[in-house]
Amino acid sequence: MNKVLNFIDRFTAWVGKSFAWCILILTFATTYEVIVRYAFRAPTSWAFDISYIMYGTLFMMAGGYALSRNAHVRGDFVYRLWPPRIQAGIELVLYFLFFYPGILALIYAGIIYAGESWNYMPYGFNGPRGEISINSPIGVPVSPLKTILPIASAVLLLQGIAETIRCIQCLKSGEWPARLHDVEEMEKVLIEKHRIEEERLAREAAEQEEAAK
Repeated sequence: MNKVLNFIDRFTAWVGKSFAWCILILTFATTYEVIVRYAFRAPTSWAFDISYIMYGTLFMMAGGYALSRNAHVRGDFVYRLWPPRIQAGIELVLYFLFFYPGILALIYAGIIYAGESWNYMPYGFNGPRGEISINSPIGVPVSPLKTILPIASAVLLLQGIAETIRCIQCLKSGEWPARLHDVEEMEKVLIEKHRIEEERLAREAAEQEEAAK
């Protein structure tokens, strides 16, 4: 179980971090557009297209990675007060009630959606030419972006299986399995360091009090 869990976590992390480079492409493209638009009065015809294509790809392909790091938005003002076994039981039920039906439907619809896009035949053509953006002055193909939808959903489904395994392990042991170490927000790192320091000071104070007695 742990080997399967670690493999899925590492795979979704690799996918998320690989597609994270989209933000770099988006940054350079947007910077270039701003410079040529305002400094040289020569705006590009592709800036809008690359912005939603890169951001859409990044957003969708990072879904599994975010789930593996427990980074999705959660209304945990009550959830966090429950013991781990109750948390795991609730999550396990919700995965089967909502997550799996929704993701499977998204994969099914996404495959149809992408297929229609690739087989799109514009007026005046005798064969499929692929769908292009109606908002683009240069006719950027959008079929690759729509293909990302079922692929990203499949990655999210795979990570959902790992989360289900995690819930089952927690129900058995009473503790949540450890997640792979990753980068953290600075605020969270500082809070954790402060907590460790407080525990150290409290432990030293208790030891000194015991020695004094």
